[in-house]
Amino acid sequence: MSNLLVELFVEELPPKALNKLGQAFSQTLLDGLKAQGLTAADSSVTSYASPRRLAAHITKVAAKADDKAVAQKLMPVSVGLDADGNATPALLKKLAALGVDASADASVVGQLKREHDGKAEVLFLDLTVAGATLAEGLQKALDEAIAKLPIPKVMTYQLQDGWSNVNFVRPAHGLVALHGSEIVPINTLGLTASNQTQGHRFEATKNPIVLRDADSYAEQLRQDGAVIPGFKERRDEITRQLEAAASKLKLRPIEDEALLDEVTALVERPNVLVGQFEQEFLAVPQECLILTMKANQKYFPLLDAEGKLTNQFLIVSNISPADPSAVIGGNERVVRPRLADAKFFFEQDRKKTLESRIPGLAKVVYHNKLGSQGERIARVSAIANLVATALGDQTLAAQASQAAQLAKADLVTDMVGEFPELQGIMGRYYAQHEGLSDDIAYAIEDHYRPRFAGDELPRNRIGLVVALADKLETLAGMFSIGEKPTGEKDPFALRRHAIGILRILTEGGLSLPLDTLLEQTLSVFQHAFDHAAALQALEEFIFDRLSGSLRDQGYSVQEVDAVLALKPQLLGDIAKRLEAVRAFASLPEAASLAAANKRVGNILKKSESAIEAGIDPALLHEDAEKALAQSLSQVQPQAQQAFAAGDYTGSLKALAALKEPVDAFFDHVMVNADDPALKANRLALLATLHQAMNQVADLSRLAA
Repeated sequence: MSNLLVELFVEELPPKALNKLGQAFSQTLLDGLKAQGLTAADSSVTSYASPRRLAAHITKVAAKADDKAVAQKLMPVSVGLDADGNATPALLKKLAALGVDASADASVVGQLKREHDGKAEVLFLDLTVAGATLAEGLQKALDEAIAKLPIPKVMTYQLQDGWSNVNFVRPAHGLVALHGSEIVPINTLGLTASNQTQGHRFEATKNPIVLRDADSYAEQLRQDGAVIPGFKERRDEITRQLEAAASKLKLRPIEDEALLDEVTALVERPNVLVGQFEQEFLAVPQECLILTMKANQKYFPLLDAEGKLTNQFLIVSNISPADPSAVIGGNERVVRPRLADAKFFFEQDRKKTLESRIPGLAKVVYHNKLGSQGERIARVSAIANLVATALGDQTLAAQASQAAQLAKADLVTDMVGEFPELQGIMGRYYAQHEGLSDDIAYAIEDHYRPRFAGDELPRNRIGLVVALADKLETLAGMFSIGEKPTGEKDPFALRRHAIGILRILTEGGLSLPLDTLLEQTLSVFQHAFDHAAALQALEEFIFDRLSGSLRDQGYSVQEVDAVLALKPQLLGDIAKRLEAVRAFASLPEAASLAAANKRVGNILKKSESAIEAGIDPALLHEDAEKALAQSLSQVQPQAQQAFAAGDYTGSLKALAALKEPVDAFFDHVMVNADDPALKANRLALLATLHQAMNQVADLSRLAA
């Protein structure tokens, strides 16, 4: 066994996909070789991915796989042998296909084994299958690795023969395959394997680089090719240089993992340099400057100790000249027009108020079935007013309506037109410039929150109300026109909006019933649709998201099912209900009461007649039913009082006293008595018990 190196040398790969391409290429190669028995049990793979190469180094790869003894299933005995036990033409043909000439050697038939496969007696032939050679196995694994690459877009390009075309992510120019120091004769994409590769376009000391063996690949590329081939090693080196350069200036680079990954995929040997721009540009909101430097130029802006943007930035260069001034100067010249554009947009946008931009939203299509953004903000404003009014705060209602009307106005500004990622943020800056209160300004910015898992909620109550209204409008509007998520497809991010609604209602302190919110939201839509069906679908969708979210938080399926089975509409109470269920489940009486509750529920479901509320003491004949009624008369008020006070744990714990009378009731009382009056009274007793036990959660869901 020796170590194996495979490299595909190509033109610059798509940077945002590079790391994923490298990992997929190396892992699929390893899996393909392992499946053919060409690797050891402890073989490992090292992935290399740079802008112009995908490579894999695999340890302990065999030159040839071991031969294998296999029992080849042939056919049923009844088909393969005639009445005299001789081979039929069908069997002879099958054996010939396997390279065995049974017609010339009758003894072969005698060597066949007979085994029953559960249906019939079948003939088997013991064969020795030759193990694959590395050339055969690697060719198969490489073809599979290339076919399975997660390529964003495929290119079609012409080979050097001028006639053939191939499809790949980028044109490929070199293939290396070394087993130890030996070249493995494979080919792909019109290329034949060799032991030569290319280094850095400008800084390699040798080109081509003749690789000594598989293990010298990374070292030779570093020394002779001026390339750090490993993605992680290059990323770590960039991080080290960024921190070192920033530390000298007593500043810190902005943290952006996606930008770091992208820059890592753009350079072969990083060299971090410091650039700067004119102080006057710092008058522009720093979010604008940061975004234009990151998105357009791939620079790392530098922040001071207070997190404020400075006029210096870090450049990750792919070249290391002795005098870097030309590189720095070139980058400074390139970024200046970008910053000037941002400054121009900011100054122009501030010449008009947000309110004056609202009519322009009527020209922006939101959805062809739901109208324009202008119509949408009217609905969001109406919903925000309803939400705040339901909270009993008319001042909040007026503020929320105003913030909702202005929340989308920045969509028609020049800055947001250039940088859509700044929507909301620019609305806040423009609102503050106009002299609007910070509460209104921050609500405009925050109404998109929470935008993703773990994102913060809006900073103030106005923002919470507007964010809730915005998400409710989106969800209800899309459901009203039948645009529901299906499978993995969720083009309008409705699942994310539902999670946002849940977080605002559970963490934001807005104690409002979900069903009322949904009904009020649907009422603001003017187009024709089935309100009842939309309401039911919305509620099911939101509770489904809530169920998944609670399980992700560590609650068991039984605990979540028990609480959500009652569809509690005040979502802020759900955490307390879950803790109460967990505390109840730990009681020694819990299992018995849960089982009894399930039994009671089944009896009540099967009852053919309507069950009248109220128990007639005169019809309680058996001691066990009298004892249960007596216990209920004591426990029910305690449980109800605790429930009304929001002490859900206390409410459920009070039920523990019912265990013995409930057990005794089912042991000694026949519910379906012959006397209709007795039966009705006993069903009423059970209905009262069921009601008392299921205020906090459906305890039957805890039964095993």
